[in-house]
Amino acid sequence: MIKENYNLDIEEQEILDSFNCGEWISKKEDLDKYKKAAKQTFKKTHSVNFCLSEKDFKNIQIRAIEEGISYQEFLSSIVHKYLSDQLKKA
Repeated sequence: MIKENYNLDIEEQEILDSFNCGEWISKKEDLDKYKKAAKQTFKKTHSVNFCLSEKDFKNIQIRAIEEGISYQEFLSSIVHKYLSDQLKKA
């Protein structure tokens, strides 16, 4: 049972109550399908080379350190967020 330690809106609370009552059933085949899709989504299969100014590169390294990830992961994250409209386009 999931505890209600969050400020949920009415719809979220209804979903949580429904889940806690056992009204949600997971299908193993669906779970496997979604796991495979998630792994494929984040699988790094291509490498890209491009040039940056020294100033931009240093700032990227600093931000990556602040995020606790490598600068390569940081750049990959930025590209993914931009393409999935999670970053505002200028």
